[in-house]
Amino acid sequence: MSFLSKTLERVKPSPTIAITAMAAELKAAGRDVIGLSAGEPDFDTPQNIKDAAVAAIAAGKTKYTAPDGIIELKQAICAKLARENDLSYEPAQISVGTGGKQTLYNALMATLNPGDEVLIPAPYWVSYPDMVLLAGGTPVAVEASLETNFKLTAEQLEAAITPKTKWFIFNSPSNPSGAGYSRAELKALTDVLMRHPHVWVMSDDMYEHLVFDGFEFATPAQVEPGLYERTLPCNGLSKDYAMTGWRIGYAAGPQHLIAAMRKVQSQSTSNPSSISQWAAVEALNGPQEFLATNNLAFKRRRDLVVAKLNAIAGITCPTPEGAFYVYPSISGLIGKTTPKGTVIADDQAFATALLAEADVAVVFGAAFGLSPNFRVSYATSDEALTEACARIAAFCASLS
Repeated sequence: MSFLSKTLERVKPSPTIAITAMAAELKAAGRDVIGLSAGEPDFDTPQNIKDAAVAAIAAGKTKYTAPDGIIELKQAICAKLARENDLSYEPAQISVGTGGKQTLYNALMATLNPGDEVLIPAPYWVSYPDMVLLAGGTPVAVEASLETNFKLTAEQLEAAITPKTKWFIFNSPSNPSGAGYSRAELKALTDVLMRHPHVWVMSDDMYEHLVFDGFEFATPAQVEPGLYERTLPCNGLSKDYAMTGWRIGYAAGPQHLIAAMRKVQSQSTSNPSSISQWAAVEALNGPQEFLATNNLAFKRRRDLVVAKLNAIAGITCPTPEGAFYVYPSISGLIGKTTPKGTVIADDQAFATALLAEADVAVVFGAAFGLSPNFRVSYATSDEALTEACARIAAFCASLS
């Protein structure tokens, strides 16, 4: 009889973390590995935010706080949501967690019962299905194809909803595809949701500010106010503000749901780092000009990677609206063989061989629920991206 829980047997470790760790091990062994697997900006946290953290330490703001965040940060989040998203919330409607992942997890733990279904458009962030499983629910993947630029249609959403559906997880711009839903595309989805009042919406807005080519971000309750009472906008400071290690995420929603999430958090981690919280206050209330500056660099990198990957025979790479990922298809490479005899049977075999034979780390598409693809994170230097794409091109050209 296994000592470990049966719930744990249903989930798997994060593939993105595993591949990033593998690449780090190869680097430590002396291999010239270029890592394109981690979803982490290479920019430093802005200086004013770091200064706020130092000031908080100097002022002795190093004690426990309320389990789900200090009032000053909740007020800053309310102001941000009103200013940028036309959404009105009070501090009692805000939950602050140790990163965006915890706020999503808390909500699922607080609401799911055995038999409850959670609709998740694929390709999806690797953690969504496993968090649903840990919380006792049933993840239901709904595939969005290359033909729709990896965006779910209203017809697909309508067909997937059942009486057991409790949540619909929505992520725009998306990890892993970078696909962003226009207001019209989002309105088509919210029209469906308005016909199914038992379905709640978990909107993962983590890449809100990372958008290009004039794309305008919108969150579901902003497009359809009728969804306000059953929508949980979730966000954080990791990606937009280059604060991955600070571990601050937040969610806004009805008071009864936020109170339930607080109960979960009070019995797990309790409060996020007090110092990180004060840094987050400055991040949200302070200067925002650096966001546009960073976006110019990300757009340049996106264009570089899309152009170079589309020049490779067998690869098709759509141009994403946001985030810092591309999700190219390798349908034209399936069945081919590497110089070392590895058959590219699927995208996992492709990613494994690319790392072993070309020293480039990417994440295989099956981890995100849609194959045959792979994810590239272009949150690294132009030089590294140029060299990585050259290696991918040479690897693909060597296949027979």
